[in-house]
Amino acid sequence: MKLSLLARAVSAALCVPAALHPAYADEPVNAKADVVSLDDVNVSDTSALLDIARNGLSTDTGSTIYAFDNSDIANLPLGASTPLNQVILQAPGVVQDSFGQLHVRGDHGNVQYRINGVVIPEAISGFGQSLDTRFVDRLDILTGALPAQYGYRTAGVVDIHTKGSGFRKGGSLDLTVGSHDDREAGLNFTGSNGGLSYFLSGSYLRNELGIENPTPERNAIHDLTKQGKGFGYLSYILSDQSRVSLMFGASDSRFQIPNVPGEASSYTLNGMTDIDSTTLDANQREKNRFEVLSYQSRTERGIDYQISGFHRYTDVHYVPDEMGDLMFNGLAARILRRDETAGLQFDASYHIGKAHTVRTGLFYNNERFNANNDSLVFPADADGNQTDDVPISIADRSRITGHTVGVYLQDEWQPLTALTINYGARFDKVKTVVDEQQFSPRVGLVYELTTSTRVHAGYARYFTPPPTERIDTTSIEKFLGTTNALPSDANTAVSSERSHYYDIGIAQQVTPQITLGLDAYYRQVKNLQDEGQFGNALIFSAFNFEKAKIWGTELSTTYRGDNLSAYVNVAYSVGQARNLLSGQFNFDGDEIDYINNNWVNLDHDQTWSGSAGISYKWRATTLSADAVSGSGMRRGFANTDHMPGYAQFNVAAVHGFEFENFGKLDARIAVINVLDRQYPLRDGSGIGVGAPQYAPRRALYVGLSKTF
Repeated sequence: MKLSLLARAVSAALCVPAALHPAYADEPVNAKADVVSLDDVNVSDTSALLDIARNGLSTDTGSTIYAFDNSDIANLPLGASTPLNQVILQAPGVVQDSFGQLHVRGDHGNVQYRINGVVIPEAISGFGQSLDTRFVDRLDILTGALPAQYGYRTAGVVDIHTKGSGFRKGGSLDLTVGSHDDREAGLNFTGSNGGLSYFLSGSYLRNELGIENPTPERNAIHDLTKQGKGFGYLSYILSDQSRVSLMFGASDSRFQIPNVPGEASSYTLNGMTDIDSTTLDANQREKNRFEVLSYQSRTERGIDYQISGFHRYTDVHYVPDEMGDLMFNGLAARILRRDETAGLQFDASYHIGKAHTVRTGLFYNNERFNANNDSLVFPADADGNQTDDVPISIADRSRITGHTVGVYLQDEWQPLTALTINYGARFDKVKTVVDEQQFSPRVGLVYELTTSTRVHAGYARYFTPPPTERIDTTSIEKFLGTTNALPSDANTAVSSERSHYYDIGIAQQVTPQITLGLDAYYRQVKNLQDEGQFGNALIFSAFNFEKAKIWGTELSTTYRGDNLSAYVNVAYSVGQARNLLSGQFNFDGDEIDYINNNWVNLDHDQTWSGSAGISYKWRATTLSADAVSGSGMRRGFANTDHMPGYAQFNVAAVHGFEFENFGKLDARIAVINVLDRQYPLRDGSGIGVGAPQYAPRRALYVGLSKTF
């Protein structure tokens, strides 16, 4: 059963666990009774039953879920061309940041991506921009006190269900042009042959606003981007109770680093004292690819399981403008970070009568990370003043290898018709830059007070290993006596984060069309992991605070009528921390002293945030609008101030045309930031903030989409 975003949001905005929501009522599947053989049923029915069984390997009892399907995505102003991070931004408690980053419930990153139930290891560049929205059939965002099967990255779980498993034939081609010299094309097609079904998707994007403009002007200087993405899903039915599938994806993105006019150089290079800041030519390239091979089956005893092998490679390569970077920053570093991960994931479930569903699983990965920095710097005195205008070369190379392993066991118990309890635990061990482990109990419950009122509550102990691909391995000693000498010589290794998470919520179905929800959470953290952008390369590095406390509330309202639907989300959040435990070499001594003796707001902490949307369909035309707003993230010395508040509104109209001998053609026109609001996301100050970034100005897009 498909519901629109506004109806299916009942589960998330109203804190109703998906397992109890009709859109996700994944009842136990007796494949042996329902399906006799492939000769007796259509393979599409077998595929659908296997999809249900695969979904049944996961539970979300006690957590909060917000759901989108492909029709919800189509109603967004840019439709399937909407970047995945912008889709996620419509969920409550999600805050936008520069460079495409998202913050869920006051956390910095710490988001896990799953595709068809399999964890996809994160990329160096921020994974939301590495995946294309076009292959998404359904997207669930889980937050709160998650069940034991979810580990490692737990601020939010983005669970993607792909197109292509329903044995449908067809495809689509879409073209988009717009402001900032935007050119975009996407193609996908799906088909089947016997027991084989497949879905292939690809896209190409070119525009002149690849990275947020560091100035409030409409057009950025030197900001061309070219991005290609591809995804494939192949599934083969082996029997009425088993199948094998292969997923693969890749992205290759090139960015120019935007320039700021009128800047004055700070260093002298071979007698030169001045250079035009608009002529700099620094660039960054980001590559990611992954492959997942899965086998899914059901035993004669009714045990459903899936075992998957996965591999992911990612790298980021920053190429400086050597003359410009030296004269403005005293450092021109060619930086290459590469990370490769391979591993195994196993999940299984077993129904014991009608009251219990036991689930267990294993996750293992092996990781290799390399960082190569070839730097040009100037000699300097003890105060950091340049002593020679001839640069010297320093090579700084490092390597990290290691592995992560985790196991979990949990039971979903329904002692009463109105009550569901999920309890369990997981054990995780990581050995990379740290050798640490933790036993993590979890419990969550849902109680249906009335037919229109549900409450949920949960507790989770979390263990978050350091993100290997974001560990700064810069050698402090090599840069002593140069213009790249670091502010502090303290360099403690990044530690695993440990936290206690409490969550409670209530959902109320006011009328058949209107639903309300309220959710509250509190998180007590030891060794809080945060990230900062230090230097010119748009690469984030991790560091720890000794302790932190994060709390907040989320309020959501949804309306769904026959032709009209709407939603409004409002979130309040506070995130504070104190005492730096690692990465101190990136901070000045005065700031370290302040942080170590005071509770400071996290740089991504935004007190108020909101999102809203409305869609109306009249015959062959759909009108839609959405908005995001916030009170502004932190800035200034030790994050003691905050950015100004902002609001952005987007509108669109889509009309479907029918042509004889050609079929249906959809035409779309969209305006992003329709009021042309000028607002900065960052101003270059604050803990771990390296440069200013402004949100894009008003932009017009026109698109055509042809299905076949």
